[in-house]
Amino acid sequence: MEFIELLTNFGLTRQEASIYVALLTNGESSGYETAKLTGISRSNTYNGLAGLVEKGAAYVIEGVVVKYMAVDVENFSNNKIRELQRIQKRLLHLAPEPRIESDGYITIKGEKHIKNQIENMLDRAEKRVYLSVGQSLLGILEEQLRELSRKGLKVVVITDKKGFSLESVTTYYNVRREKQIGIIVDSIEVLTGEMEEGDNATCLYSKNKNLIDVFKEMLKNEIKLLEMQGGTNI
Repeated sequence: MEFIELLTNFGLTRQEASIYVALLTNGESSGYETAKLTGISRSNTYNGLAGLVEKGAAYVIEGVVVKYMAVDVENFSNNKIRELQRIQKRLLHLAPEPRIESDGYITIKGEKHIKNQIENMLDRAEKRVYLSVGQSLLGILEEQLRELSRKGLKVVVITDKKGFSLESVTTYYNVRREKQIGIIVDSIEVLTGEMEEGDNATCLYSKNKNLIDVFKEMLKNEIKLLEMQGGTNI
């Protein structure tokens, strides 16, 4: 169940997530009632309920019979995000000074890690972004690109998604995009490769000036060709 899988990203075990779903669905319930609803043993149910309370996903309702009530999904997730943001600030404050970053070539493997790297690159953008991606990945990045455009950054997109359009974003259509990825940010960092599913995806990331210059020239030539073909700027 996707909902349970998503809940595990917020620190709940699968068993706790199942109990949380039961509380959401059926309202306030005792430990005994929850065990019957979930089919989980009573001892494990009480342990799970205690875990939900400790993690901020459930409230205890005192009475003749102790009952439990799920914290609203939005409130629970927002509380977790704020907690992580506070931890992040402390973590950054305590982090040791990094060594000078390498200008070598770094291989990034896995669909999830590549997406994270692209989003981080876009977060760091200050002046301009050139992005060459297929429509599936473009859908994930669309809101981030829209925000960059609002901030006045130059954003150029080459994609195989017909009709894609964002205000103040220059867009070119190229059917050959498919799984290819290319992104260059502020002429400082570049990522290029292919986005396969799962662990098969592999990209090369670098701040090497020579690679950046080569990639810039390649994009420039591709854009010129698309403009010459006519009707490719959408």
